Amino acid sequence: MRLKSKLHTLASTALAVLMLAATTVAMGQTPADWKKLKGDITMYMANDLGRNGYYDQKPIAELMGRMGETLKPKCVIAAGDVHHFNGIQSVNDPLWMTNYELIYSHPQLMINWFPVCGNHEYRGNTQAVIDYSNVSRRWVMPSRYYYKVFSSKGTTVRVVFIDTTPLINRYRNTPETYPDARKQNIDAQLQWIDTTLREAREDWVIVVGHHPIYAQTEKDIIEQEDMRRLVQPVLQRYHNVAIYACGHIHDFQHIKMKGDDIDYVVNSAGALARDVQPIEGTVFCSEQPGFSVIAANKTQLCLYMIDKTGKVLHTVTKTKK
Repeated sequence: MRLKSKLHTLASTALAVLMLAATTVAMGQTPADWKKLKGDITMYMANDLGRNGYYDQKPIAELMGRMGETLKPKCVIAAGDVHHFNGIQSVNDPLWMTNYELIYSHPQLMINWFPVCGNHEYRGNTQAVIDYSNVSRRWVMPSRYYYKVFSSKGTTVRVVFIDTTPLINRYRNTPETYPDARKQNIDAQLQWIDTTLREAREDWVIVVGHHPIYAQTEKDIIEQEDMRRLVQPVLQRYHNVAIYACGHIHDFQHIKMKGDDIDYVVNSAGALARDVQPIEGTVFCSEQPGFSVIAANKTQLCLYMIDKTGKVLHTVTKTKK
């Protein structure tokens, strides 16, 4: 009897520990906790999505919808590669259904999506990516690069969307794979970015492109070198860019370089993620798939990296007086 009693006590203790562990995990995933992420302006950022619902794409899409019931995001920033692998051929391409419309179908995701083209879109018909704005009410892409100002409760945010694939030589020099890349005017876009940042008077400025300026990756480092040579000096010129956010690498990274006010963020894939290691300047990195929540108030800007269970893995915080 004494042995039975001890076994019963051990079993009860083990069960209590498991229940406590389960409760602890769940605590980071409740609407009450998600509500704390909300700002005067709240947005989603998602990228590297197009897997026809496979891998983690559909569960993450459903999570975005469930969290949206609490957060009520104003929009989704779609930072490229909505379509793997060879882009789309027309506005009637069935990939629009299997990669996008039927996957992001939650009522809370029937909001404006502001996209940029990724390298995979450049494998196909990039003009059709823009023209899809005439087909889908929620797909809002006025041109290859553009900006949008958000305003709520006295807080303003300017999001500058840039077209990075044509700025990178290896894409321009491979017209058989990326036919539209070399057709784009690099100087015109860089001048536009300069003017757009020079004129920015909002509380916060975020620049979004598909390719990183800094990131740990197995991909060709020449891509980052081109971005640092062409884009980074423009972003640094007026000292008003808070965050440069991108995708492409399929993991979460937050990099801060000494003497640079900009926080460099890589947003993980919303479908299939990859391994990552820290490099110089790494504040945080994770191989988890997911998306980000961006929340702005007058004096604080936060970017929350969210994993596929809804937990906040890391927060990028910018403050001002």
